[in-house]
Amino acid sequence: MGDADNLLAEIETLEERLSAAKAEITRRFIGQERVVDLTLSALLCGGHGLLIGLPGLGKTRLVETLGTVMGLDSKRVQFTPDLMPADILGSEVLETDHDGSRAFKFIEGPVFCQLLMADEINRASPRTQSALLQAMQEQQVSVSGRARDLAKPFHVLATQNPIEQEGTYPLPEAQLDRFLLRIDVGYPDLETERQILLATTGPTEGTVQNIFSAEDLLAAQAVLRRMPVGEDIMESILELVRAFRPDEPNASERVRETVAWGPGPRASQALMLTVRARALLHGRLVPDASDVIAMAKPVLKHRMALNFAALARGESLDSLIEAEIAQSARLKDAA
Repeated sequence: MGDADNLLAEIETLEERLSAAKAEITRRFIGQERVVDLTLSALLCGGHGLLIGLPGLGKTRLVETLGTVMGLDSKRVQFTPDLMPADILGSEVLETDHDGSRAFKFIEGPVFCQLLMADEINRASPRTQSALLQAMQEQQVSVSGRARDLAKPFHVLATQNPIEQEGTYPLPEAQLDRFLLRIDVGYPDLETERQILLATTGPTEGTVQNIFSAEDLLAAQAVLRRMPVGEDIMESILELVRAFRPDEPNASERVRETVAWGPGPRASQALMLTVRARALLHGRLVPDASDVIAMAKPVLKHRMALNFAALARGESLDSLIEAEIAQSARLKDAA
């Protein structure tokens, strides 16, 4: 059996396990299939996710369920204005031994886990927010001048309330760029909310089974990076990402007039990875144009910004991304 045959078999096996994992997750996080797909995509790509949604929509429940189903050691930190970096990273304390000798001992913070839920991340000060930057990018932290490796895999799923901005600190662009995906969590539809009522207000709630382990997830991430991506899909990704840079020679007039700053190369990398993840989750061996279109907003929206004039006119990033997709010769047929 050749390498291509081996890869095909691995992809098919992974697709079956992912289908089982999705079924388990949606038993507790009912409906919202797109949110589940995007969150799983972040994990499959080895990245982090920023969950944007109002309180009470199940974001915490989703992260807890993911930790169980994916077999990850998960921890939760409630971000508040008085939270300090040491509360996340850990600190050294002076301990006295039974013989009277003293030595510093490092006490690990909650960041030393495999799945960290950063609840309401924008409520912490910029100093505390920045404590996660090195962890998210390099999977290690520096405490007291010493670099300490984090667990593998390591993922951050952060939540943010989109409307209550009093007493919050907006995430800086550098940290936003570390999130592979922005995942918008909206209200459930009527039928989904009916199912939620039936499932969560009875005498007992359903439990979920473990499907993956940490080692299984690392192996899945390796398989994903070996998935082939066609030349036309890669060119579509490059064309779409570069279309939102106002200084690009081929940028449209609308982009030049509305975009303050556009996405960088990390957006292209994120789109290249996440289209593979979406193909896997939908039972396909290779990604197609529909995957690029579906992942465009989650990958791009937090990596670009409208200028003041565009905001005053009521422009939105959603409509801008849709317009550029409609203008793309490679993507408009699949839109």
